[in-house]
Amino acid sequence: MKNIICIVSLSIFLFHFAQAQFQRTPEQDSLFARMQRKTQADFEQMRKQLGLTVPNRPGPSGNPDAPNAANREESKVNSYTLPDPLLLKNGKKVKDAKTWWEQRRPEIVEDFEREIYGRLPQNIPSVSWQVVAVKDTIVGIFLGKEKTLKGVVDNAAFPSIKVEIEMVLVTPAKQQEAVPVVIEFGFIRSPFGNMPPITPIGLGSAGEPTWKEQLLSKGWGYAVIVPNSIQADSGAGLSEGIIGLVNKGQPRKPDDWGALRAWAWGASRAIDYLETDKDVDAKRLAIEGLSRYGKAALVAMAFEPRFSLGFIGSSGAGGAKILRRVFGEQVENLASSAEYHWFCGNFIKYASILTPNDMPVDAHELVALCAPRPVFISAGSPHVEGQWVDAKGMFLGGVHAGGVYKLLGKKGLESAEFPPLGTPLVNGEIAFRQHAGGHSTGPNWSTWIAWACRYWGNGKYFD
Repeated sequence: MKNIICIVSLSIFLFHFAQAQFQRTPEQDSLFARMQRKTQADFEQMRKQLGLTVPNRPGPSGNPDAPNAANREESKVNSYTLPDPLLLKNGKKVKDAKTWWEQRRPEIVEDFEREIYGRLPQNIPSVSWQVVAVKDTIVGIFLGKEKTLKGVVDNAAFPSIKVEIEMVLVTPAKQQEAVPVVIEFGFIRSPFGNMPPITPIGLGSAGEPTWKEQLLSKGWGYAVIVPNSIQADSGAGLSEGIIGLVNKGQPRKPDDWGALRAWAWGASRAIDYLETDKDVDAKRLAIEGLSRYGKAALVAMAFEPRFSLGFIGSSGAGGAKILRRVFGEQVENLASSAEYHWFCGNFIKYASILTPNDMPVDAHELVALCAPRPVFISAGSPHVEGQWVDAKGMFLGGVHAGGVYKLLGKKGLESAEFPPLGTPLVNGEIAFRQHAGGHSTGPNWSTWIAWACRYWGNGKYFD
């Protein structure tokens, strides 16, 4: 019965999604056209700031039948050389933890901030958290306490832009002490009007409880933070949200933060609240996300040391995938007008006058910034999810971060050989599993929880 309900809910979701996509009203069409024009104008003004007169190279198509289809064959993967995360810019090798923390890690952070994800502004306004509502709830068969929260950003310096971060926190109703919490980048309400709340990321795999039920069954809690309440997911939205508020509605400079860094900043502000909540063990917090929110989860993990664990779902290019690797989505896709807003403006030049091989950093170094904290890299089946996210490219991002973990006394991936589908590599602080499902973290939740128990303990089961 439960599986039937899940299937019906998903069918309703897809039906409304299709309606929203293909049966827009004239007013919606007009709004969509205005947003496209605004996005293109912002994209072009950033190219002008960068002095780019050479057009951007077009990215490959995700459609395998298209003439410019993205590469899906390992035999056609290019050869490339990765930057060494343990080699200082002066050419000297990093041989101890002190040199990593004081010299090499800051070099890598600087490169990512300047060239890829952007810098946090110096003048970000404060966030005041409000508990909007508290109620008892039932998640599957588990009783919980649900708090609806709102993080109000101080907009006194520019009152015309209002930012209120939306978050829901659920902890076990019968808890006797503070519990670990997983923060997910997700949605609290359906984006399709009056439909019931649906979170496609959280759909359980066949025969398994949802991720929320699994966490509550351990005596752990979860929070869902809404990315679009922090920063809109479009180039047109860069004049709004937290980026627009800080810039007072004006365009970004080339090294200003993009949406991924802004979403990660919002997750850090969520920690600020959770550190004050007596129901939460703020020393045991994890970040989880899927797809573009998997990218954001990895960025959050890399730049926020208060996260103790990461669950990085199908993050692909811009996340854990090696960007120099020609397979699936490419830098040219990321740096197009469709996705450039995730990154800083400087990133655009790597699809114009420069190439991915010119980048001073790559994804393995983003994973390395998480060290020595544990990170689980998740992917779906190439036969179901497809190969756009490049599961092997993400795996290699984990493999090549291993040297930093080893330097810091931890264990990276237990094998450098890409494992068969469904094989869990979970004996190190970098873990990997490619499940047999689609574009979801769902089928990997039980594996992640078992792995997380090594660091958080076994939890407490409730009847």
